[in-house]
Amino acid sequence: MESSEIIVGLDIGTTKIAAIVGRKSQFGKIEILGHGAAESIGVKRGVVINIDNTIESIKAAVKEAEATSGVNIKCVNVGIAGQHIKSIQHRGSIIRNTPDNVITQDDVNRLIDDMYRLVMQPGEEIVHVIPQEYIVDKETGIKKPIGMAGVSLEANFHIITGLVTAVQNIYRCVDRAGLEIVDQILEPLASADAVLVDDEKEAGVVLVDIGGGTTDIAIFQDDIIRHTAVIPLGGDIVTEDIREGCTIIKKHAEKLKVNYGSALASESRSDEFVSIPGLHGRQPKEISLRNLAGIIQARMEEILEYVYNEIRTSGFERKLIAGLVLTGGGSQLKNIVQLAEFVTGMDARIGYPNQYLADNVPEAMALPMYATGVGLVIKGLEKQKIVSDVPKTKEEPIQTHSRKTKGNFFDSLFKKGKQFFDDEVN
Repeated sequence: MESSEIIVGLDIGTTKIAAIVGRKSQFGKIEILGHGAAESIGVKRGVVINIDNTIESIKAAVKEAEATSGVNIKCVNVGIAGQHIKSIQHRGSIIRNTPDNVITQDDVNRLIDDMYRLVMQPGEEIVHVIPQEYIVDKETGIKKPIGMAGVSLEANFHIITGLVTAVQNIYRCVDRAGLEIVDQILEPLASADAVLVDDEKEAGVVLVDIGGGTTDIAIFQDDIIRHTAVIPLGGDIVTEDIREGCTIIKKHAEKLKVNYGSALASESRSDEFVSIPGLHGRQPKEISLRNLAGIIQARMEEILEYVYNEIRTSGFERKLIAGLVLTGGGSQLKNIVQLAEFVTGMDARIGYPNQYLADNVPEAMALPMYATGVGLVIKGLEKQKIVSDVPKTKEEPIQTHSRKTKGNFFDSLFKKGKQFFDDEVN
């Protein structure tokens, strides 16, 4: 395998920063060459709040990934999330200059390019432009218009926007960590690639990625992305509730949640207790597991109610045959599937990123908490194949179903950021 086929996904989360090195095996599966993780102490709710701390965490995760994989990491695919992420629906259209010829990729690219010129709110920029379906001469429901004859080409788009400053801060951290960003990818889209199957996307499914600081939502129906949202609540706020409700320190609250936590209080016995070490000479403290589960259930119900509200807002509530797929670290809570089904009235399952992984990958990589990182590797491999398939005589790469690969907002932002850093050094 050539080194150019190796992809690195960098998941900058609220609780951890993970770097995953992977490539596609000869059987089409994702082979994990190495990975590294470090505590994230500079990120809150998916947004960088401390540049220096985030840089150190990135360096630590990348260093560990280099040691386990034997790969010198220089370029990464970075996930983007946070409560600043928004999505809108928009329809665009063009009239073709050469109606006698069939629709080409250049026509599709021109239509998508127009979407990046939409006027956003001050401080916001377009992150992804995702075509949902095309309309050729008023004929709707077309997924692949290339090769068809037509004068008018239209499309319904799912457009994802984010704050310029939030993106700049991510770029600054990665750049100062000595790395280059190949692409920035919306995290729920990456997680969806790692844990969903094509049948679920066609039938209608809701991906719910419960992270440390945010809960990311992506709704698919008829194999089309229909709705995305980011809820500014995640596993960290559950830990904080346990800390306050049980009057213990945060590290003990996190251990309680991970080792003994349950999302259903009714499934815990009232006579079961766990002992927490006392602080500096103080007596140990006993915590009731039913009380612990009650604290967790109250907050998880709130998060799931926000998820259900987003489902209703999307307008696809009655079209989601496959129900919910829960992933992320928060999905590892005991009885979370039962609670999700109770709150939403929909079928649910846990999404593990192991269906696309080779058999010899580390066991930890198959956990839901690494779904985003694995998805970033998958997205990177998909884009690499698309770009490598472009004829060398072409100046413009083929437009993918994510952000543009040339001449877009990120390219200009990266250049400005680089110039800023150079000026700062000089």
